[in-house]
Amino acid sequence: MSNSSQSALAAPTAAPVAAKKPASITHHGITVTDDYAWLRDAGYPQVTDKEVLAHLEAENAWFEARMAPRKTLVDDLFKEMRARIKEADRSVPQKDGDYLYWIEFEEGAEYKKWWRKPVAGGDDELILDEVALAAGHEYFRLGALSVSNDGTMLAWSVDDNGSERFTARIKVIATGEELPDVIEGTLSSLVWVAGDKGLVYSLANENWRTDNARLHWLGQPLESDVELYHEDDEGFRVGSSLSANEKWLVIGTSDHETSETYLIPAHDPLAKPLLVKARQDGVEYDVDEREGMLYIHANDTHENFRIATAPLETPGEWTTLLEGTDDLYVTGFELYRDFFVVESRVRGLDTIELRCYDDPSRIEPITFPEASYDAGLADNPEWAVDKLRLTYESMVSPATVYDYHLADKSLEVLKVQQIPSGYDASLYETQRLEIPARDGTLVPVSIVYRKDRKASDPLHLYGYGAYGMAMSPGFSTTRLSLVDRGFAYAIAHIRGGDDLGRGWYKAGKREQRTNTFNDFVDVAKGLIEQGFTTPGRISISGGSAGGELMGAVMNDAPELWGAVVAHVPFVDVLNTMLDETLPLTPGEWPEWGNPIEDKDAFELIHSYSPYDQVKAQAYPPLLVTAGLNDPRVTYWEPAKWVAKLRELKTDSNELLLKTNMGAGHGGKSGRFQSLTESAEEFAFILWQLGMAA
Repeated sequence: MSNSSQSALAAPTAAPVAAKKPASITHHGITVTDDYAWLRDAGYPQVTDKEVLAHLEAENAWFEARMAPRKTLVDDLFKEMRARIKEADRSVPQKDGDYLYWIEFEEGAEYKKWWRKPVAGGDDELILDEVALAAGHEYFRLGALSVSNDGTMLAWSVDDNGSERFTARIKVIATGEELPDVIEGTLSSLVWVAGDKGLVYSLANENWRTDNARLHWLGQPLESDVELYHEDDEGFRVGSSLSANEKWLVIGTSDHETSETYLIPAHDPLAKPLLVKARQDGVEYDVDEREGMLYIHANDTHENFRIATAPLETPGEWTTLLEGTDDLYVTGFELYRDFFVVESRVRGLDTIELRCYDDPSRIEPITFPEASYDAGLADNPEWAVDKLRLTYESMVSPATVYDYHLADKSLEVLKVQQIPSGYDASLYETQRLEIPARDGTLVPVSIVYRKDRKASDPLHLYGYGAYGMAMSPGFSTTRLSLVDRGFAYAIAHIRGGDDLGRGWYKAGKREQRTNTFNDFVDVAKGLIEQGFTTPGRISISGGSAGGELMGAVMNDAPELWGAVVAHVPFVDVLNTMLDETLPLTPGEWPEWGNPIEDKDAFELIHSYSPYDQVKAQAYPPLLVTAGLNDPRVTYWEPAKWVAKLRELKTDSNELLLKTNMGAGHGGKSGRFQSLTESAEEFAFILWQLGMAA
């Protein structure tokens, strides 16, 4: 095995070969062997094992050696991606109380600055400088940011190593003076309560689980912080927020399919919490309040949710206001003083409707011009408003910020995403297709391409398909680097996401998980049949659970793919779900099943887990990324997967692993640094499809 000093001296001439150290596990009378389990450092989350580090560094050296001849292409891609970004840019200011707030990027800056100015007039005021905070750090991510209700103080939190443990601090905005109150290890919002004398937050425990909501009194030692709520179910996570009218502290606890909510007066956070409704398996709900009436978004009567109401005095007695249906998926709502807004999806397309408290029959939809798009409410922090801030984009329309004026029902364009290097939407076409899966289910596909592309040109197919997360047909400047080279770019809205409603999500989880993989393969075959490309001319990518998708479809239909990119891929599914000491495992059982207790779940997960199903066959070219500090998909999953693929695959196609040694699940931070990884990904795809020249 190559070590770090050797890889630093000379470029390697062969891919690293990981040592095989047989290990095994037995559950339900079934034994599964694992020759590469040793790649998990026993001291994790600290990774100090020299043999493990040497192997990761050797893989990185091999990646650098193989990509070195593509450096010019990577640089060219990076330059064109960067040229599409307006470097000196700012958001549209939004009023919140006595101030207008906005963010700015300066020319060349990786990170943004947070500004405000008095509505009544006065100087601009810099309230947080991410550029200064990120200086000297390989990785930087702002977590929470919250201005006190009186506008005098700012609370914020920062992760500077990718571990997703944030340090919270507080300062006086006018003077910049930082208070001695420093809270380490947070993983939550920061909520001001009790007349800005207290701050509510959640700590990540040793397994990255937020099982608490805590109250910190400003100026008091952390030891005196009060635990307002503790969650005993290890699969649940706790979060806090304020109601829209800012009268209530809302504490929610949930896993992937069950939730429970408590309300506490924001002015008296030590008051006894009001339980809205005790948790019921499979029932998710969220709550807001107006004038003594609770508004509830819940899936107790229909899987596509409903909006219900309940008096504050009897919070568990819910009366339907709007019922979800098989076609109407109610995704959420927001309350304002004089009206409320319902967001939903109909046949996969976003809808936004204004509704009246005193007249349920009065419904005011906001309409948009295109047949396929991504639209929703933006930041609307005030309780009493006469206009709403909205965002809109499609696969051919750059992101647009609107104000919707309630008085005359008009949309005012405030900002359209600028592309400095130029963009002509008339050169492109987008379609929304429906392609039948093998069981006859029609799977939606969003696709964009240049009108002058040829049928023999390649196609890139992206998918995710997990956790009920819809993949919206939005705009991407980065994507243009493939599309302008002839690629059609398609998003497969496969089961496992909630693109078509909650039933669509359920049809891709647990016992029905393989629908997700089958949908993706069948979409690819359908796009070939419709003449968009040919077998072997399809590149595919996905990250995290989408990386699991990449591994599964590589095992199932390797001949279809000309290049595969798997970012921080969740590929060692069985071993991870069997290890309840890992940070996220108990909370993941509702999504994948619990193979510890359930033999059927064990056998099903083993049957599709990409790592377990690697076999002696030809595989397509593959680029894999990982993050050493990733708490979500631990670094050893992609490392083990690549090691096993190197051992068993029968082809000579490229197999590369790049581990970010100073980053986590999201890869590199910074708006330009992250483009480097996109440029490497696209260079790999172009190289493997013979288009690198």
